[in-house]
Amino acid sequence: MRIAVTGSIATDHLMVFPGSITDQLVPERLERVSLSFLVDDLHIHRGGVAANIAFGLAQLGLTPVLVGAVGADFGDYRAWLESHGVDTASVHVSATRHTARFLCTTDEAQNQIASFYAGAMSEARDIDLARVAAHHGGLDLVVIAPNDPDAMLRHTRDCRAHGYRFAADPSQQLARLTGPQARTLVEGAELLFTNEYEHDLLLSVTGWTRDAVLSRVGRWITTLGENGVRIESRTEPALTIPAVPTGVVVDPTGVGDAFRAGFLAGLSRRTGIEQAARMGATLASLVLESAGGQEYVFTPGEFLSRLHVTYGPAAATDIEHRVLVGDAGL
Repeated sequence: MRIAVTGSIATDHLMVFPGSITDQLVPERLERVSLSFLVDDLHIHRGGVAANIAFGLAQLGLTPVLVGAVGADFGDYRAWLESHGVDTASVHVSATRHTARFLCTTDEAQNQIASFYAGAMSEARDIDLARVAAHHGGLDLVVIAPNDPDAMLRHTRDCRAHGYRFAADPSQQLARLTGPQARTLVEGAELLFTNEYEHDLLLSVTGWTRDAVLSRVGRWITTLGENGVRIESRTEPALTIPAVPTGVVVDPTGVGDAFRAGFLAGLSRRTGIEQAARMGATLASLVLESAGGQEYVFTPGEFLSRLHVTYGPAAATDIEHRVLVGDAGL
């Protein structure tokens, strides 16, 4: 399956606050917040939603097509992605802007406050998916991940115009989207990804009910953190898959991206929805135990062991046969 992942490509600046962000909020003063956090650690990692998803897909044996906009400073990052199996031929390089930056502070309870500088990402709106498809001999699925809002809208329109199947993942950009824009991004998606908070925010922004959303998409996949993932559709009962237990939680950044990568990798290998969600949860657990969205390393045996412990031997054996053997996977 040829999967194009559109969205942000960025450098992550991740900081750790040794306390509680919420303890610093004064309820009577929320209309004028002015806070500064003295952090203990700073880690700089490669990131961006689209790049993280593409990296995860590549680690599970696919060759995803990364589609986004970057600055001239992208050289080392491009080499990293290509060395790990990501096709970057369709990445647009800006002549004037730097690659996007994500700055995030995480506290002891895994609460986060983040800012995102778009930089070159604003030029992603100039990318024509038809040209990308022509270059790669067609596209089986396009992931519309957080990006410049105009780029997300253009890519969605391109998918409809050319008949490309697409997955909608508006997530962080829901805060910037108007109701009509959000409805445009969701309408007709084969897959819709949100986390639990974004699930409710999407309903608020679109003005749709849950049933109205389900009537417009194939499946709605909602990640629930430590409670796993819920998968809903118009025609089937809701399905809940438990999360994979983790050891030491290092950093939640990129965990949702890893879930999407594992889930899509499973679907591409025709594992079925339930097994695809298990693959997503397993990859997410690996990222949760590492700093950054692309710093995790694992072997097929480690991946299968986590599957086995959480979901049983049959699930692990099925994944091994469908995904992690020969040229099909790791």
